[in-house]
Amino acid sequence: MPYKISSTSLSEVIILEPQVFGDDRGLFFESFNQYDFNQATGLDVKFVQDNHSKSSKGVIRGLHYQIQHPQGKLVRVTQGSVFDVAVDLRRSSPNFGKWVGTELSAENKRQLWVPPGFAHGFLVTSESAEFLYKTTDYWYPEHERTLLWCDKIMGIHWPLDGEHNLSEKDSNGKILAEADLFN
Repeated sequence: MPYKISSTSLSEVIILEPQVFGDDRGLFFESFNQYDFNQATGLDVKFVQDNHSKSSKGVIRGLHYQIQHPQGKLVRVTQGSVFDVAVDLRRSSPNFGKWVGTELSAENKRQLWVPPGFAHGFLVTSESAEFLYKTTDYWYPEHERTLLWCDKIMGIHWPLDGEHNLSEKDSNGKILAEADLFN
């Protein structure tokens, strides 16, 4: 199997680790194959957009989601490391309001599947990080929402080491009690 699958405390959020082939010349791995992804996860999703960001240490991006046209995301880091977080925003879910976080890095080559109905964000823990993600729907700025990264009710344990840096949009995110949510 090309992926090793690991579960998280939120069953719909999945960690995928690709099979890496290495020798004294370097390494090779297939970072994505639609058929293998579907077989490994049991999901039948279609990705329509790839995004790439670069951020410096202490940058927090998120927690983002689209209230209409919700996006599933397959995320990974190609340079550096991040602490990546997914929050269940589906009112009907037994895990509503719960979060899961994991380290993604160029070194561990892990990928995280964040399903539609979840908010997503990350903190850069290395000097800089390049972050890639595939989405199952297009970006619609009018439907984008931001959940406040430091909402005390959710209690996300960000591994902050010194200063952090947020955009104005992310600084002004809504707490869970005031956010637009999924059914």
